[in-house]
Amino acid sequence: MKRRQFIKSFVLFSSILIGKPSRLFASINSVRLGKKAPDFLLYGFNKNNLSKKEWSLDDYSGKWLILYFYPKDFSSGCTLEAKGFQDNLSKFKKLNSCVVGISADSKEEHESFCSSAKLGYTLLSDTTAEISKSYDSWLDPYSKRNTFMINQKGIVVYKWIGVRPIGHAQEILEELIKQQRIYA
Repeated sequence: MKRRQFIKSFVLFSSILIGKPSRLFASINSVRLGKKAPDFLLYGFNKNNLSKKEWSLDDYSGKWLILYFYPKDFSSGCTLEAKGFQDNLSKFKKLNSCVVGISADSKEEHESFCSSAKLGYTLLSDTTAEISKSYDSWLDPYSKRNTFMINQKGIVVYKWIGVRPIGHAQEILEELIKQQRIYA
């Protein structure tokens, strides 16, 4: 490597390190397996519970929670992922688990998306990005595509970072069965 090329590379790396260290070292602060899941209180939408306006982690106490973060309602990848969960929703329910999606979209956008995609589970609005950040799932201006499995006691037992939407719900179902055996 020539000296000039080395200096350019060094300056570029240094500026990245100094300018955005949180992006570079995001995994240092990530949600840890075996620890309590970060709490949340968010507005949302669920067509099966129109009277409920806010949801928290405590609402899922005693159940397994599949908490997935995604970038944007109506985008192709997010629609594929959401429909994958919907197609397997009865299987999740049989395993005493709930599916909840979180993005920065508004409650109204979630309502429209749920109606359009015929989703029967809760979508929550993290318009301030506070919860997405607490789960290390934020890259301005969108939530990153990450999923967390939280057991019935509120402990994070598994996580998927940088999810591929196709087949993700099935992958989670398989892991859920394994984790339920471990925590039985």
